Amino acid sequence: MSETDMRKTDVSDVDLADPVLSEGAEPSAADFETEPATASAEDVAELPGSASPEPAYATVRQPIRHDSAIKHVTGAAIYIDDIREPAGTLHLAPGWCPTYAKAKLGSVDLSEVKAAPGVVAVLTKDDVPGINDVSSAMGDDPMLADGEILFWGQVVFCVVATSRDAARRAARLARFEATPETPLITVEDALTADSHVLPEYRFGRGDVDKTLLNTQRRLSGSIAIGGQEHFYLEGQIAMAVPGEDGDMLVYSSTQHPSEVQHTVAKVLGLMEASVVVETRRMGGGFGGKESQANQWAALAALAAHVTGKPCKMRLDRDDDMIMTGKRHDEVATFDVGYDADGRILAVDLAFDSRCGYSADLSLGVNDRTMFHADNAYFYPVVDIVSRRLKTNTYSNTAFRGFGGPQGVIAAERIIDTIAITLGRDPLEVRKRNFYGPGRDVTPYGQTVEDNVLQDLVGKLETSCDYARRRQAVRTFNTRSRILKKGLALTPIKFGISFTLIHLNQAGALVHLYTDGSIHLNHGGTEMGQGLFLKVAQVVAEEFGVSVDQVKITATNTAKVPNTAPTAASSGSDLNGMAALIACREIKGRLVPFLAGEYGVQEDQIAFRDGKVIIGNEAVPLKEVAKKAYLNRIQLSSAGYYKTPKIHWNRDKAEGRPFYYYAYGAACSEVTIDTMTGEMRVDRVDILHDCGKSLNPAIDIGQIEGGFVQGMGWLTTEELVHDAQGRLRTHAPSTYKIPTCSDVPEDFRVELYESPEGNREESIFRSKAVGEPPLMLPASVFSAIVDALASIRPGMVPPLDAPATPEAIMKAVHAMRRGGA
Repeated sequence: MSETDMRKTDVSDVDLADPVLSEGAEPSAADFETEPATASAEDVAELPGSASPEPAYATVRQPIRHDSAIKHVTGAAIYIDDIREPAGTLHLAPGWCPTYAKAKLGSVDLSEVKAAPGVVAVLTKDDVPGINDVSSAMGDDPMLADGEILFWGQVVFCVVATSRDAARRAARLARFEATPETPLITVEDALTADSHVLPEYRFGRGDVDKTLLNTQRRLSGSIAIGGQEHFYLEGQIAMAVPGEDGDMLVYSSTQHPSEVQHTVAKVLGLMEASVVVETRRMGGGFGGKESQANQWAALAALAAHVTGKPCKMRLDRDDDMIMTGKRHDEVATFDVGYDADGRILAVDLAFDSRCGYSADLSLGVNDRTMFHADNAYFYPVVDIVSRRLKTNTYSNTAFRGFGGPQGVIAAERIIDTIAITLGRDPLEVRKRNFYGPGRDVTPYGQTVEDNVLQDLVGKLETSCDYARRRQAVRTFNTRSRILKKGLALTPIKFGISFTLIHLNQAGALVHLYTDGSIHLNHGGTEMGQGLFLKVAQVVAEEFGVSVDQVKITATNTAKVPNTAPTAASSGSDLNGMAALIACREIKGRLVPFLAGEYGVQEDQIAFRDGKVIIGNEAVPLKEVAKKAYLNRIQLSSAGYYKTPKIHWNRDKAEGRPFYYYAYGAACSEVTIDTMTGEMRVDRVDILHDCGKSLNPAIDIGQIEGGFVQGMGWLTTEELVHDAQGRLRTHAPSTYKIPTCSDVPEDFRVELYESPEGNREESIFRSKAVGEPPLMLPASVFSAIVDALASIRPGMVPPLDAPATPEAIMKAVHAMRRGGA
């Protein structure tokens, strides 16, 4: 199957393959340009906020290549470790006690550390002029250990040396005196000790206990859901450069520059206005750099403050994996009542979540687990509770999906359990429980107004030939004793917005220069996902120019202040709208001026093809900008946007936390070897709802990447701790992310376009795409369950996530023993 066939899109016949270079030719920028696709009549729609239809779009909705694609593949993209270091730059390495996960600190002998070659300073909590805390909000996350060790890998001191090698060697020379205590490592440890990092939280409706007692069919079960290491290509890194009057410039690989600014100011005892944080790009983030970049940036800034010299902190990969948080691992337990057709009547669902030693972002993450514990299914009577447990492990944090994937897996396990118990096709049971008319209110009280589940799933069911393949799988399993196949089609309904309502805001700064070029800056950060390009497409479309006339600049807290993190799949929605508003403010000054200058009506002025159409004249944008400047028309604007309609009262568990939902579905076919536990994904079909995609090429890439990352979480990526709380899987040799050979050879992706009336006025009617695809590989996990279920029909396979070969073999043995 060709690459084009495997990456289908509803944009008309656009070849997304790389251009072919002639033998021996050197690639130039022109070789990598993508020809703009011609928009069809159906692409003509109203712009958000417009009163009349616009002509076909030239830039948005086109599959334009990532703005840094050439730089990525040629090594020219500048990451923090590529920035030319100022003369005299010093390097940092964290010092920690490799013996204990929990202990009272006595003395720490740093004499050999300080005497080591190249060492300039050794930082401890006593060197902090401000507050020794790098938490997002709770004040419970010390930058440097203060009298106790709370997890294996906690930073106790930091070495500042003339080279990174010297700093790392010196950091190993410390001698610790400590009194060990018994650490809490697992969910079970924390439950036994009644150890909570945050109070439990619950919401629901109806009398669950009474309904369950009165249902004729009832089942219960549980699933352990593993955590996940972010494994970004670029590890945690920051460089701090001191300025005059105590000012500090910090280059940080962070998804939240404003929070790093706040944290550095807090640690150094400075005004936030004295700290500037800049982020041009990250080599991946996935949530691991939303809050946990704080510590490393603050340490670099503290070192720069103490030494008066530029200082860089770059974590070694092992240290990064040991010291930073992961996706929350959880145990979901459920009690469900249902009818003879598999329709759910009541759900009692509990999540026990290992949060680690501090709260970090666990409140929001675990709330979102609860928000997505229904996935695409209506629960008439429901009670959902989340217990947020404190353990002596790294502090778990944001990860792509932000808790939603754990809720989705629990929902899909419930559906699979019902289907296997009844002997029904799981897809049939899924469709019976979909949200629909009269069954459209979530457990948290939001009405599902934009539901496309039936249509989207129906289209995928037909296009992937589900019915025929279901029968083929049954036939194969009847004839094959060792190899077993599984097939599953699972949906996703994912809410788009930060559930912490005040984060749903963004700013953008747009300058139009007199040569017609445009400077763009906004609060979003680029981590490879194509956000900068999408926002540039919005700006280019508004001014009617090509994207190469829009200069994308690094995110900088001195340009756009008080920004939200680039997270919750909201980067394009928020920053795109803020940039759009800034553009329209500039055009709102230009249009009346031009109407007066040229004696035309304002509605006779349009921006397209690099020119401004004024009546019957086509004037280059640069001439218009120059004329406006000479007439003292402001050509700069700071746009601001806040998401409308949303509100959420957490105490009362009521409101509308999400602006809209993104939908999708995936059908996965797998083969497992019951002699070894090995598993292969044979084919994947995806249909995903991006609304009117801002950039189909970027969105398809996000869907493919998100799917593979989620597949890794559910099948190969296993975090293992020993009884002392030490993470044993802290390197690529022991922690297995998916490789190229794990990607399904038959991988088909199509974009679904939801009906116009089913979309809110998001940026150019597009929908978020960053996180929802990560939950589509629930279909892979359910397909493995389906394959295992064929061993003993009617028995639910006791499979936890991730479904590693060992986990599959354990389930195989249990199935063959009949659960004994």
